[in-house]
Formats: sequence, C-alpha cells, structure tokens
Amino acid sequence: MTSKSVSPAKCSSSGKPVLILVAAGSSSRMGGVKKEYLPMKGGTVLSSAARAFLETLPFSLCIVTYPATKTEDERKEAEKKCRDALFADPFVKDSADIFSSRQNNETLFLFVPGGKSRQESVLHALEAAAEKLSAEGNGANPLVFIHDGARPFVSPDIIIRSSEAAEKYGASVPALQPVDTQKALDENGFITRHLVRANLAAVQTPQVFRFRPLLSAHRAAAKDQREYTDDTEIWDTYAADGKKLMTTKIVTGSSENKKITYPSDLPQIEAKEQKMKIRTGLGYDKHVLTEGRRLMLGGIEIPFEKGEAGHSDGDVLLHAITDALLGAAAMGDIGSYFPPEEAKWKDADSKMLLQTVWKDITDKGWSLGNMDCVLELEKPKFLPHRDAVIHSIAQVLGVDDEQIFVKAKTGEKTGDVGNGKVVEAFVTCLLTRN
Repeated sequence: MTSKSVSPAKCSSSGKPVLILVAAGSSSRMGGVKKEYLPMKGGTVLSSAARAFLETLPFSLCIVTYPATKTEDERKEAEKKCRDALFADPFVKDSADIFSSRQNNETLFLFVPGGKSRQESVLHALEAAAEKLSAEGNGANPLVFIHDGARPFVSPDIIIRSSEAAEKYGASVPALQPVDTQKALDENGFITRHLVRANLAAVQTPQVFRFRPLLSAHRAAAKDQREYTDDTEIWDTYAADGKKLMTTKIVTGSSENKKITYPSDLPQIEAKEQKMKIRTGLGYDKHVLTEGRRLMLGGIEIPFEKGEAGHSDGDVLLHAITDALLGAAAMGDIGSYFPPEEAKWKDADSKMLLQTVWKDITDKGWSLGNMDCVLELEKPKFLPHRDAVIHSIAQVLGVDDEQIFVKAKTGEKTGDVGNGKVVEAFVTCLLTRN
C-alpha cells in the first residue's frame, strides 16, 4: 500500500496508533438517513474520513462501530452495510486486502457493534482494541484516535497536529474559538454568566489519547450512571498519571472539519466534491452533393446517387459534431486539427478524425452530457437510417445511444438544400467536468 504522508510526523514510541471511527448513531437528525453512508466522490462520507487518516499515519488497527441491533441476522446486515460504506473507496479497500494477503504490519480493520450512546460505542471499540493488543502480546501504550465517522473533511494537518500534541501531553483535541459571544443560561433561559470568548473552544475530532489510561477512564465512567458528552470530559474526569489528573491539549482545528449532522449540511459535500463545470458547444458544416461520392452520415453510408464532396470522406454530420465538441472544450476546430491542405487527410475516415479529437477532449476530463443534431437534406429520406446513425455516433464517442439524437429537415424545395445541391448539419452538445 502506498500512502502520502504530509509531514514526517513520527509514530509513537509506544507502537503504531489505533484509529476508532464512530459510526453507530441513528442519524435521527438526518431523518433516519445514515449520514456516514452517504455517497461522496470516490466513496462515502465514512470512507472519506478513513482515507484521510490512512494516507497520513501508519495505524495498526482501524476499528469502526456500527449501529447496535436486536438479532444476529440484523447485526450481520448492519455490519455488512458498514463494511460496504467503509470499503467504497478503493484505497481503503486496498488497505484491507493487503493486510488479508500479507498478514504483516499493515492496518487491521475491525467492525464492532456500538451501544446506546456514543460513550458506550467508544468503550466497545476500546475493549475490542484491548483484546486485539492483548492477543498479540503487545504491552505497548499507543495513541488512540477517536474520530466521528460523519466528519469527512478532516485534514492531514489536523491529524498530525493532534498526534504530535498527544504524543507530548498525553491527550489532544482540535478546536476553534467561538465566533459569537457565549453566555451561560439557567433552566428558564435567562443569562447567568457572561463567558469570556477567548477562554472558550468548540472542540472537534479526532480526539487523541494514550490508550491504556483512556480505557481505564472509560471503564470508570461506565460505572457512575452519568452520560458524558465526549471523550475529553471522561479523560479529564478519570484519567490519572500517579496522583495528577491529565488534561487535554487544544490544537488548532478548522471550520472545514465539519460534522455532517443535518440535511442542510449536505450542500457542503456537494460544494467540496461536486464542483462541476458545464460547457455547451455549437457545430455547423455544409457540403456540396455530387455524383461519384458516397453519402456518409454519422459514419453510416446511406444509399443514394450522390455523396458529399470534400477532402476527407465528407461526413457532414461527424464534421459538425467534431466542431461542436472542440468548441465546448475550447480546443480549436476541425480545420486546425486536420488542415485540408495536408494530403494525409484526403479521403480520411471521419470516424477516425472524431475519435482522435474525442480522446484529447476526454483526456482533459470532459464527458458528454448529451448531443442534439439537425440534418438539412432534401433526399434521401433520413428516418429509416436514424437509429443506425445514432448508434454509430454513440459507439464512436463511447456513450449510450440515449445521449445522442439526430433529426432531419428538408428545404421544402427551396434554396440549395431544397434543390438537392447541398447537405447541412447543425449540432449542439453539453460537456461536463468535475
């Protein structure tokens, strides 16, 4: 597995760290839609969160919690959904495959049913990690990263800052100073204290701790019949080094490191992952009809007594399509690509010309939304050949037939088209690129 560390942040001297991704919630504020499993570019919300860590530091364990269930069949289904969401990203899937094939020091993935609360879910994950470390005879005390599975935009910088601070101080958490002035309220909604904003912090994840004192703290907290809001509160209440209680070091967080909580948060995914560019193109071409030439339309030879005069095979429709695509991509026109004064293009297959252009366009990241074509042709009747022409164009471009449409108009016996002297083609297209 290749990874791209952002900084030469060293691993803990007590062993490779452990990653816990908390994804056992019901997503009730999302209307029951499991937010961690929502699609994102290249995977899901959950797999995006996992990838950020796996690309930054070498973890010995990655433990993911999933919603608790009542029956064994329900548990298996819940675990499968969680696995599918985590391994939706090929990079994360490759990390698991490499461990399975080599059984070496690569990251091991475990899936653990959560509890009735976030606190209980984290404890389940910690116990699973303790069992695994004990089975391996590992007496080390690594760092453990606890991260919300619904927080997909965590940056490598935050991960490294949190790791270095926890390595030095025993515990760390990224946080931001509140923008608005904060007040303390009583149960009736009246202000009781005017808080100093400079002394406040809105904490995020990952929350990073020494593993063994955190496990002990969680076990103690589970006995006191109180629900804690996050792991730093449990750590500050119960974790002790000798007689001195341990506190948590704040590191700089980011407004980008947002947790997906409400449906209104979904546009953030779209803004981050779906910055789509849309371009339209217009193409036009006209050829004289003459005897002794084939009538080529969209790469299909149409039986007729006349065909298009031209330097290449004269396929007026494919030429207009080529110009429309080049125009949408701002990459020139058919004349600049294939100058008519060059002998090598004489009688050239227009399908080959279009394929050459389309490869250059798709190499730039563009894909076809749809294409609409109009032929102006008095004779022969086009309708019997339309499906074959549409299919031919779609094959050249490697798209579905439904993305292409071609219709024909006559000249009503007027003008050059109506008198059978020329054939014209007009094409519009829509290109998209992320």
